[in-house]
Amino acid sequence: MRISAGFDIAYQCPQPTPMLLALSVHPSRMADMIGPHHIQFDPPIGATEYRDGFGNVCHRIVAPAGSLRMSARFIVSDPGTLDVVVPDAAQHAIQDLPDDVLVFLLGSRYCETDRLTQLAWSLFSHTPEGWPRVQAICDYVHNRIEFGYHYADPMRTALAGHMEGRGVCRDFAHLAITLCRCMNIPARYCTGYLGDIGIPPVDAPMDFSAWFEAYLGGHWHTFDARHNTPRVGRILMARGRDATDVALSTIFGPSSLASFQVVTDEI
Repeated sequence: MRISAGFDIAYQCPQPTPMLLALSVHPSRMADMIGPHHIQFDPPIGATEYRDGFGNVCHRIVAPAGSLRMSARFIVSDPGTLDVVVPDAAQHAIQDLPDDVLVFLLGSRYCETDRLTQLAWSLFSHTPEGWPRVQAICDYVHNRIEFGYHYADPMRTALAGHMEGRGVCRDFAHLAITLCRCMNIPARYCTGYLGDIGIPPVDAPMDFSAWFEAYLGGHWHTFDARHNTPRVGRILMARGRDATDVALSTIFGPSSLASFQVVTDEI
């Protein structure tokens, strides 16, 4: 299948303001791009592309005083298959994990492993290790948190999400990631596009989505505690320890969001 995706975002800045952007498709999906894929700026400005420490494609810009519109529209070839399910994927002993995976066992800005370890072991110590344990964590988070766009709070951590019992997709991901790490399962945060493909249309504005990956059986596997079912048409943008590492924009100065639109459609 082919998926048309993109965004149109505008900021208002009172003065020239440096920004870091993580708005590109992840390198792992670049081979699937059909035609050009680049960010357009209005008014035109310079942008420097770089790879961050997690391998994501990012850009450095200085937004001018006034309005800056950034947009992209592209087509991706997608196999149209559901997220892969591997029920017998095994959990690794800590000493057997690759060095570059270890960072995804540690606590981070939104994933307070030190605050949730006791809860995690009380809930999941008797579940089978490996894939069934991660799925049990997804089931718990899916049932624990009530989804609502009006519940969005950029300051909410995994612990707060658990206590409040409400949130958006990033809160589901943060809590599931934290519980996995508490159970010695490496887990990393993912952000990208996930349209209403293969499901009934959702009567809500499109947004970017968050899910996570767990390291089992020598591979990273996709899990989604919010939807808690395999989905079609994910387009990965960036991975990191949590939402801090994959923020769409990191802004070094005063600014306000003037408009925000995301598009993901099967064509």
